Amino acid sequence: MITNNPELINKLRNTFSLNLYEVKIWLALLSKGISTAGDLSDTANVPRSRTYDVLEGLEKKGFVIMKLTKPIKYLAVEPENVIENHKRRILNRAEVKVKSIENFRGSNLVKELTQLHSKGIKFVEPTDLSGVIKGRNNIYNYMNNLIRNSESQIIISTSVNGFIRKIKAFKEELEKAGKRGVNVRIITTLNEEGEKYLNEINNVRVLKCDNNVSRFLIVDEKDVLFLLMNDEEVHPRYDVGLWVKSDVFGKSLNNMFNYMWEKLN
Repeated sequence: MITNNPELINKLRNTFSLNLYEVKIWLALLSKGISTAGDLSDTANVPRSRTYDVLEGLEKKGFVIMKLTKPIKYLAVEPENVIENHKRRILNRAEVKVKSIENFRGSNLVKELTQLHSKGIKFVEPTDLSGVIKGRNNIYNYMNNLIRNSESQIIISTSVNGFIRKIKAFKEELEKAGKRGVNVRIITTLNEEGEKYLNEINNVRVLKCDNNVSRFLIVDEKDVLFLLMNDEEVHPRYDVGLWVKSDVFGKSLNNMFNYMWEKLN
């Protein structure tokens, strides 16, 4: 029975941020269309003492409608409308949080934090300016920061799937970098799908290199980020990046990239 499907229940809990009782009551009401709290309590196997609180919460979240009858009955909202309502709530919350972050960015506290970091970084040995970054989301967040703060040059070597992902993830920042005079170059393998994305980005030069398997980012000849795993074989959660900040290492790799670029050009 669908209302007792553990996989479905967990999926709904994660998707709509509901607790177990809320999901059970909602599924029970969906299966009935309209019902009383007592009937839903029996159907969903939820304590009657909790059912009214659960229904009140579901009503506030837009999952059910209360009918002013005796006894009070509840009507299930159409799932498509529930999805739209939930999406709108998420977007509204996100907008509020983004505004809060932007306001914080412009505060004096951020300047104090930046000054604190600037003083602290002076005590870091050059050999300590490296680290391992785990998980593709974290790797891409770090890449985005490097690209956003670039001043002269961005070099990317990647697979065709990596190229598509990076265009989707960094298109805006790469184009901004190109507009402010940063030299942005990408070497990648390309197939028919990958070539569709060539026309979606401006101020970026891309060259095709058959059988290219290297995955790295070099920014301003000093920040190097190697991706150590084959992205065709590793789950995004287990992708690993190695970041190194070194002028000597960065310039050496930059020279190797330039040699490859000239051969492909």
